[in-house]
Amino acid sequence: MAIFHFSAKVIGRSSGRSAVAAAAYRAGERLHDERIDRDHDFTSKAGVLHSEVMLPKGAPEAFVDRATLWNAVEAAEKRKDAQLAREVEFALPRELSRKDNIKLAREFVKAEFVERGMIADLNVHWDIGEDGKAKPHAHVMLTMREGTKDGFGAKVRDWNKTALIEQWRERWADHVNRALAERDIDARIDHRSLEAQGIALEPQDKIGPAASRIGGRGLEAERIEEHRAIAQRNGERIIANPALALDAITHQQATFTRRDLAAFVHRHSDGKEQFDAAYNAVRASPELIALGKDGRGQDRFTSRAMIETEQRLHRAADTMAQRTEQGVNDVQRNAAFVNAAKRGLVLSGEQKAAFEHVTNSKGLAVVVGYAGTGKSAMLGVAREAWECAGYNVRGAALCRSV
Repeated sequence: MAIFHFSAKVIGRSSGRSAVAAAAYRAGERLHDERIDRDHDFTSKAGVLHSEVMLPKGAPEAFVDRATLWNAVEAAEKRKDAQLAREVEFALPRELSRKDNIKLAREFVKAEFVERGMIADLNVHWDIGEDGKAKPHAHVMLTMREGTKDGFGAKVRDWNKTALIEQWRERWADHVNRALAERDIDARIDHRSLEAQGIALEPQDKIGPAASRIGGRGLEAERIEEHRAIAQRNGERIIANPALALDAITHQQATFTRRDLAAFVHRHSDGKEQFDAAYNAVRASPELIALGKDGRGQDRFTSRAMIETEQRLHRAADTMAQRTEQGVNDVQRNAAFVNAAKRGLVLSGEQKAAFEHVTNSKGLAVVVGYAGTGKSAMLGVAREAWECAGYNVRGAALCRSV
């Protein structure tokens, strides 16, 4: 099940941290730290899938070398409490392949960070959790000064704005959801808080495998204890009202497997006893609807509320099918074709037929096709035609694979 996680923090010298050491760890490399004349060797680190430094226009080409870049950052900062870099971390959808996730991360980093003038050190990790499931994620270390032909200029204060981080969170969710929709994958992520989504569970901080193994002392131990306390309270809520879990799961995907349910309950409970109680409460809930086996032979489920939502959509669709609306004329269709061709997208014969079908004057048009046949690409061209005709276009996805 796709999970939303997107966080940003500053790597600062005041806490004893080094930008060179941080970069070496995330890349799984050995880098020499010139400021303290010490090597940071993390070549034994596993799980680093992709690593590269991405430069904006005007930045020195020498900075493509990781050691050169972060030693230059350290040299540019004289203060004992200097802010050295910003780190952004985000979860990648395990529903996508490794290749697609690397592409997803690179596109986002280029558009949101590099094109703003930041130098970005991107590392994609493909860790395996204790449950044996992949936990793909990306670490991005960003410079806080503008790059110039001579090295670094002034710090850019606009990059520190809270509103910008919120914008990144929203755009990352949009970027992931668009990629999932293009591949007809029934999963979505939401950048909003649980409260804003109408989910009555407390948000839980992300605790990594390394942190969970740390002994009981210090701030990390306090974070783990707080994480467990929140998980326990959420487990109590689920036991008392199993529909909370179903609402939360179906907010991201219309259907789910036993494994999806177990993963969700495990994340929102503390200890085996509470996990068993919460899991069994959801399984026994009258709000849980069994759908049978999917193409992989796995039992799939949904919620009664999701079924009711789909039924309302069916009734609305029947009403729309009786109406005749304003269609799209040939000029508007051709303009959409031209714009698509400029982006390198040329519709196939079947896609063109589907395009003609959905842009006619009917109030409702239906297109059926296998995953990966280009339905989303076709609809993107249709959207341009509708907007050219003066319509406001809104998209929604609700599907069930059985």
